Order: sequence, then structure tokens, then C-alpha cells
Amino acid sequence: MTVNSKKVVLVTGGSRGLGRDMALQLAKKDFDVIITYHGNKDAADKVVEEVYATGKKAIALQLDVAQSANFDAFIGVVKEKLANEFGTNQIHSLVNNAGTGTYASYISTTEAQFDDMVNIHLKAAFFLTQKMLPLLSDGGSIVNISTGLARFSYPNYAAYAIVKAGIESLTRYQALELGHRKIRVNTVAPGAIETDFGGGAVRDNKDLNAMIAGTTALGRVGLPDDVGSVVAFLCSPDAKWVNAQRIEVAGGVHV
Repeated sequence: MTVNSKKVVLVTGGSRGLGRDMALQLAKKDFDVIITYHGNKDAADKVVEEVYATGKKAIALQLDVAQSANFDAFIGVVKEKLANEFGTNQIHSLVNNAGTGTYASYISTTEAQFDDMVNIHLKAAFFLTQKMLPLLSDGGSIVNISTGLARFSYPNYAAYAIVKAGIESLTRYQALELGHRKIRVNTVAPGAIETDFGGGAVRDNKDLNAMIAGTTALGRVGLPDDVGSVVAFLCSPDAKWVNAQRIEVAGGVHV
């Protein structure tokens, strides 16, 4: 496929937090936006309205990224929506953002918790991207979302963090094997961000917030709009020579 002048991006997990801001920042970069949501349709519809307010188009599609058996049907819906809603047959960029955390010590982590992390984060990014490739423009972009916890370690995040480390390896392999189509693949690794992720602990626990801020060169924890603009940059032509990179967006934590 060749690059289409109509730029459409698919952001998984785009109904809240980081995904919401990614969608809005991508719209500002002249992308029409498809977001996925797991269960909160009202929140997803609100993001769609916010994107429309920027002058770009948007739709929200339900997807449980942990259920890879549903990916073929989802791709069929995406094809239909691209043709009927956006007047194109391809997307320019894919952002693998959907996810959730698990908070448990290494000793107490169950196999079910571990499998959830693999299915939601690693298996989903591997196989959803694979199945999206026929729809992805040559010269397009993929951004995989990791975490600062893949570089530094805090107790009780082992299952989540090591799966995200796998995402960073996946990025490099995707960049290598998709390079012949001029598709760029990069990782964005956020630090601690004030969202409802993990029960909102970073946002709501003042002691935790202060502790992380104290170990960060810029003296605070992150906000959602610290991350979305970086993702939008990587999807845009401005990042045309950035490939196979891990970009940590964490204010200089644990430098």
C-alpha cells in the first residue's frame, strides 16, 4: 500500500487517561481517529465528541484486546468503517495503548494474573498489529506503549513490567521486519502519570506522588498531556527518521 493523503490513526484504549490525550493530540496533528474501548462507551463517545470539536473525524469501536480470537471480526469492522466513515481503505498509524496493571508481589502473583498481563499487553500488540498490517499504509507508523518500570524496578509490578519489557523487544523486531515497507515502529515508555490507572494511586496517594516527584529531575509526576504529544509526533511525518527507538517520557526519573 502507498501512503494515503487522508491520515487515520487507530488508538487502542482511547477512552480515558493517556489514550484519550493521544487521540486529541493526534487530531491536532491532522489525523482522523479511531479509538477502541473495553466497556465504558460513554467515556469513549465523549472522546469522539472532543475530537470532532478539533475539526477532525472520530469513531469509537468496542474491543477487548485480551480476546485475540475476536481480532479477525474487529478487522472486518475497521475495514467497513474506514470505507464508510473516512472514505479510505487504510490507516496511517497504529498506537497499541490499551492495557491495565496488576499490583502483586512476585511471590504472590498468580498464573491467572500473569496470563492476563501477557494477553492484554504483549499478545495483543503482537497479533493485533500483525492482523492490521494489510490495512496499514506503506510509510506509516506504529507506536507501542511500554512503561518506565521496564528500566527501573518498584516492588509489586513484576508481571506488568516484564511483559512491557517484551513490548520493547517486539518494537525492535517489528521495525526490522517492516522496514521494507518504510513503516516506522517506536516505543513510548511513560513514567508515573496522574490518571486512574492502577486505581489512581499516583494521582490520589499524596505520599506516593511526592516520593516519585522527589526522584524525578523535573520535580513532579507526569500528566496525560505530557505523553500524548510525543505519541502524535512519532506518528507524524515530523518523526520520519525516528525508528526502533524507546523514548521514555518520565521527566528524568531515576536518572
